[in-house]
Amino acid sequence: MNIFCCRRRLTNSTLCSMLGVPSGQMPQFGFRPQIPLRNGRTDRTEIDLKLGDLLVEAKLTETDFQTAPATMIKRYRDLAEVFDEEELVMSDVVRNYQLIWGVLAASATGGSFCVLCDARRPDLIERWYSVMRAVKNCVLRCRLQLLTWQELAGVMPAPLRNFLALKYGITPAKT
Repeated sequence: MNIFCCRRRLTNSTLCSMLGVPSGQMPQFGFRPQIPLRNGRTDRTEIDLKLGDLLVEAKLTETDFQTAPATMIKRYRDLAEVFDEEELVMSDVVRNYQLIWGVLAASATGGSFCVLCDARRPDLIERWYSVMRAVKNCVLRCRLQLLTWQELAGVMPAPLRNFLALKYGITPAKT
């Protein structure tokens, strides 16, 4: 998330274009989208970043997406409306809770959802696409995206590119 902390507002037009947000957005870290629950309340879970209407879940040093008991997933009011539940492969423990939650957040807010992850983790990328495949509504599905840190590194200024390379071994994607 360091690339979003670099400046108070996002002014890199190429980065903004990749993310699908207007230039000049003020990042909001730890945003709570308040996803509706079946009991009439809202979820208080935080998403990593909000840029305008875009919600971002960033995976860089974490080894996996959060898991949760299936009962946690089934408490969301709009689960059956948003997802084909059979496609989600819901067992006692749901491995893609964090991703499902992000899609529900995008649906609830009317915004978009982006997963940022390392291109060297094809397992995480495949898990994201398996969640996307379960989304029923094609309009919502079009508001979902995946970007890799390598893609983002390619549009970063040299100091940030160097930081990502030195600290995480992330270098710009080859085009």
